[in-house]
Amino acid sequence: MASSSAFWKTMGMGVIAGMRSMSAPALLSGALREQPSGRLAHSKFSWLQNGAVSAGLKALAGAEMVGDKLPTMPNRTEPVSVVGRTLSGALVGAALYKLNRQKLLRGAAVGGLGALAGTFGAFALRKLADNSGTTKEPWTGFIEDALVVAGGKSLLHNYQPRQ
Repeated sequence: MASSSAFWKTMGMGVIAGMRSMSAPALLSGALREQPSGRLAHSKFSWLQNGAVSAGLKALAGAEMVGDKLPTMPNRTEPVSVVGRTLSGALVGAALYKLNRQKLLRGAAVGGLGALAGTFGAFALRKLADNSGTTKEPWTGFIEDALVVAGGKSLLHNYQPRQ
């Protein structure tokens, strides 16, 4: 059974993926670049520790944050978007569980479910904020961006895999 800490970090990073699909892998890759893990060195996830990959993921995450503010951006609840966010959460979840010597499929499931929750939860909160009249687009998007970055960094700050 996975440790409680690994479960909640994975669920949290899944939620981050649901809010911004590219941010979760970018944040994880950045953390792994700073603190590489031997547990990933010879695995299918070793690429997450590569500096060029980390930089590329950060660029994609930044582009997604900019694109989110455009009026032509499709809704995050469109099927293709939901699938992409879920796969992003599953990828991050599997990698986090691999770091903790846990089952990859379980990690993928936890991360994917977190991404679904983050997708629909953040969508509902942004609509609620827009409809309340207190905060309108694009400001709700900027707030979401700040929550994604701060939340992801907090979840991964000094993250150490279970020994």
